[in-house]
Amino acid sequence: MIIFKLNEGATMAKNPPSGDGQRIGAVRDRSQTQTPTGNWVKRDTDTGRFIDVKTTDKTPFKGVCKEK
Repeated sequence: MIIFKLNEGATMAKNPPSGDGQRIGAVRDRSQTQTPTGNWVKRDTDTGRFIDVKTTDKTPFKGVCKEK
């Protein structure tokens, strides 16, 4: 028989506090599409206007839905 003794000073893992700047889920009212050059463009779904172009790298925006 093996018996484990719990450490009295051990702390359990926990979620970070609310308001730490992290988003949960997708960004609303935004979509993204890829241009023929490979850059990703973020679009406002309400107005259809382009908001931002990601030119630093060819990866999509985080948390923004892709258009079909």
